Amino acid sequence: MSIPTRRLTVAQALVRFLSVQYTERDGVRHRLIAGTWGIFGHGNVAGIGQALLEVGEEAMPYHQGRNEQAMVHAAVGYARHLDRLSAQAVTTSIGPGATNLVTGAALATVNRLPVLLLPGDYFATRAADPLLQQLEHPVEADLSVNDTLRPVSRYFDRITRPEALIPSALNAMRVLADPVETGAVTLALPQDVQAEAHDWPEEFFAERVWRVRRPAPDPFELAEAVAAIRAAERPLIVAGGGVHHSHAEDALKTLVDATGIPVASTQAGKGSLRHDHPADLGGIGHTGTAVSDDLARTADLVIGVGTRYTDFTTASGTLFQNPDVRFVNLNIAAFDAHKLAARTLVADARAGLEALASELRGHRVDAGYEAEYRTGKGRWEQVVEAAYRAEDENAVPTQTQVLGALDAVVGAEDVVINAAGSLPGDLHKLWRARSPRQYHLEYGYSCMGYEIPAGIGVQQAAPGTPVWSLVGDGTYLMMPTEIVTAVQERLPVNLVLIQNHGYASIGGLSESVGGERLGTAYRYRAADGTFTGAPLPVDLAANAASLGMDVLRAKTVRELREALATARASDRPTCVYVETDTATSNAPPAEAWWDVPVAEVSSREAATTARSAYDRQVGDRRRHL
Repeated sequence: MSIPTRRLTVAQALVRFLSVQYTERDGVRHRLIAGTWGIFGHGNVAGIGQALLEVGEEAMPYHQGRNEQAMVHAAVGYARHLDRLSAQAVTTSIGPGATNLVTGAALATVNRLPVLLLPGDYFATRAADPLLQQLEHPVEADLSVNDTLRPVSRYFDRITRPEALIPSALNAMRVLADPVETGAVTLALPQDVQAEAHDWPEEFFAERVWRVRRPAPDPFELAEAVAAIRAAERPLIVAGGGVHHSHAEDALKTLVDATGIPVASTQAGKGSLRHDHPADLGGIGHTGTAVSDDLARTADLVIGVGTRYTDFTTASGTLFQNPDVRFVNLNIAAFDAHKLAARTLVADARAGLEALASELRGHRVDAGYEAEYRTGKGRWEQVVEAAYRAEDENAVPTQTQVLGALDAVVGAEDVVINAAGSLPGDLHKLWRARSPRQYHLEYGYSCMGYEIPAGIGVQQAAPGTPVWSLVGDGTYLMMPTEIVTAVQERLPVNLVLIQNHGYASIGGLSESVGGERLGTAYRYRAADGTFTGAPLPVDLAANAASLGMDVLRAKTVRELREALATARASDRPTCVYVETDTATSNAPPAEAWWDVPVAEVSSREAATTARSAYDRQVGDRRRHL
């Protein structure tokens, strides 16, 4: 019996295969690989590049990037906004193009967000050896720079023969579509193999649907979790990013409305409840609110939903201080469900929350506990108002007043993006999330330079959505290149660029741990060799304008509000540039600790003082067993 085949190059076959892959959840279908970002060089121009041209824009849209790392960030922003149900591919040449993918790949895998990486590789036949940009290793001839992607990929393969593409491509799709396994997936493609022809079975190009499971909780685990919740006097839900990925916000609200259990959120989970819900306590942990952290210290049961429990969430193991505290973790990944010696509920977040709500029917926390956390929430709202308020409209704004001005402009449909610096802490404590997708913080890898390309990804995922990429000057200087992409694609990303003359966040951390702000200011060298001279005369607003953005400069709180409103109404990429008052801070202090080890011995007073404070704090750490 003859099997129908089609003769194509490996690259052509791969692109056609990707164009007919779909995910499906709850009966709704999505393109699994909705487009491909690419920068071309000798390692992919005649392979993947030619294949993209041949298949056409309708089958596989092509997006032109300026930096390989940034292309991954854009793809990650896209996937996150679409709840991991749709992703994008990124193709690069060999050499520096490929190694520039590593940071983006790590970010994707740490945050459990799907992206397909297609870097070029050396000749599989070794016909040209060594070739331009090839890494030679004296005892491992099959090693290439792409092997740097192995530890940051959830699946990795090097396609050295055409026949190997079929099983590898199928495995790649399996991992990308699996909410437990997903992250960066790398298929390294030797440039000669990309261009090699092969007779492919037609069945390889048939539409294929990868169904995204919603596993229900095990009855025994569910019964144990329900018993623990009914017995608890001071339960607290910690909502993580899994709530959003599962579209479990309504299920969480149903459970909370019925039981009165309060909710604190991680950076990834913020917005799981609207900010004005009576049980929403805001962020938790080192950058959390006072009411969340106070309740966490006295909670006798912590119910983690879709969270990884990073050190910021647990205050480096010092937050949950009740001697009798126990944990119930609802997570689709058993690896995370078992953390903190918890009772596990290994299930989809929505399915698990719905099951809990059904089994807890009639149960409600004590009225006195509800009154306590609602009072604490009210007190924190006053802190937020004070941080946002500007007594003098003609004054230079502080950073929290910048957030207050933005808060007054945005609607529920807006998306606010950030990743690094001091802004994540202020946003986690203060931002009033109005919808599940509004708060977009990449804080698993906290990668400077993520914000602008991620804004492009969100715009691609939800055209017409007002997007705000918030960056400081340090982050802006890391990766402004994709401004050109936003301009080229006519994507009206709004950039809020805060000039504070250096790494403000790390400067404060450095001071607190005895580092005395070394290397954190953007200033000229002084006579003593330190960077304590005048601020550098760098005009970042002019730089953004030179890349094609409309730029609005704001010097006062009043001008800032006007500029933000103008930017939101614009249909062009727009930068609002503001220099903040760094001498004045009305940001609330940290409500919980974060472990950054301090020098145990030092000849400098700042370090010895910091070490004394560190020794006092570290004594509060505990292992939950």
